[in-house]
Amino acid sequence: MPQLIAALDDEADILELLKVNLRQAGFRFEGFQDADGLYRYLQREKPDLILLDLMLPDIDGLDVCRHLRKSEGLAHIPVIMLTARGDESDKVLGLELGADDYLTKPFSVKELIARIHAVLRRKGQKELVRQIVLGPLRMDLDKHEITRGGTKIDLTATEFKILQLLASRRGRVFTRDQILDHLWGHEKAVVDRTVDVHIRNLREKLGSAASLVKNVRGVGYKVEE
Repeated sequence: MPQLIAALDDEADILELLKVNLRQAGFRFEGFQDADGLYRYLQREKPDLILLDLMLPDIDGLDVCRHLRKSEGLAHIPVIMLTARGDESDKVLGLELGADDYLTKPFSVKELIARIHAVLRRKGQKELVRQIVLGPLRMDLDKHEITRGGTKIDLTATEFKILQLLASRRGRVFTRDQILDHLWGHEKAVVDRTVDVHIRNLREKLGSAASLVKNVRGVGYKVEE
């Protein structure tokens, strides 16, 4: 399904311009002239990107951006700001609030579409980083969950962190000291054999995928497919 772009701009001709060109570029599009309309829409739909005008009659666009970034379920949506205000301080503030890009009116439609593609690519790359696929295992780093063939595996926080560390550099051997340092730094005095206990429990829970976690005798552990 084509990616969905939502836009908030009080100028009807701008929204029409965006609708025509973004649909021609292969996107779905929804436009809004007031923040309330956008907020109601976001309760039932989650666009892939939001184009946000800063100069609105009912609310400052910066406040809308602030609201999005503080709202659960909306904070991950990329935002490109569109505004007639060229003041550098506005641009800096918008980016500090979490906007992904900033374009000053009047803007080139071709440039806008290019920036949309660039922001969406970056979003996709971030999402890939937040998931680790290891054989039949899939680790969701945001939800702190791991599944095997779609079935959830209940790991302790420590077991999850160990597997995440090993899987992040598959093939590399981590010593017990390195694993302990990753888990607790220098704040907790534990013996290195504690790692062996956690690894043993981890392997039991991984079941048929336990062979992915390998012991390198006299050195430590690694993950290898």
